[in-house]
Amino acid sequence: MAMNRKDIEALAAHLEAAELEARDVTKITDDHPQMDWADAYDIQDEIRRRKESRGHRTVGLKAGLTSFAKMKQMGVDTPCFGFVSDYMARAEGADIRMDELIHPKAEAEICIVTKAPLRGPGCHVGAVMAAIDFVLPAVEIIDSRYRDFKFDLKSVIADNTSASRFVVGGRARDVESLDLRTLGVVMEKNGRIVAMAAGAAVLGHPAAAVAMMANHLGRRGQEIPAGSFIMTGGVTEAIAVAAGDHINVRFQDLGSVGMRFV
Repeated sequence: MAMNRKDIEALAAHLEAAELEARDVTKITDDHPQMDWADAYDIQDEIRRRKESRGHRTVGLKAGLTSFAKMKQMGVDTPCFGFVSDYMARAEGADIRMDELIHPKAEAEICIVTKAPLRGPGCHVGAVMAAIDFVLPAVEIIDSRYRDFKFDLKSVIADNTSASRFVVGGRARDVESLDLRTLGVVMEKNGRIVAMAAGAAVLGHPAAAVAMMANHLGRRGQEIPAGSFIMTGGVTEAIAVAAGDHINVRFQDLGSVGMRFV
């Protein structure tokens, strides 16, 4: 750790206020260049603590920047990990209010729910596959609090990997009936196809993102509990949205997920 506890708490309050008030800020490493990876995750953990202390439940974990397309888009080469809270969830087909967001983008996510705990170090794809209870499709609406969506990896980790809203839809399927690596995804914006991909775009296999998450948490003395909902990361690049846009994503064998931005 390069930062003291007071600074970590102040930055967590600063970033969470930006999220809740829907206003952008400059990336925090501009003013805190000494911040290291542990500091970034400590800031994120403090944001989580603040939310839970006000009665919000943490309802899932998320991997970010796991697709090769997203890493290229954002100029980074390493995934990151965060969480989602109960108030971020929206129903399938819901209206997403733009006045609660800054500059949202939508991305398709292959999600899993675990039936057994996962803990690193040494977690691997096979262990993840054995721990999956079922698979679900979702769309995550990311919304970086950083001005012009410009950030470095430490700053986005501290900002809880741009977590904002998410919509789960389609239908749950047993993992044995799916090939997550070849599972196809088609995203439509206002009826026009804007992105197509397969699960392998997420680090070669979506379960690889979960294994990396378990190993990351293991280094911090934590684990993925049984019953966890996990968003494995955007399969495609994130697509910018504006008021009036409708997003629909079709997932092979999993149904579709849609929402409208108002």
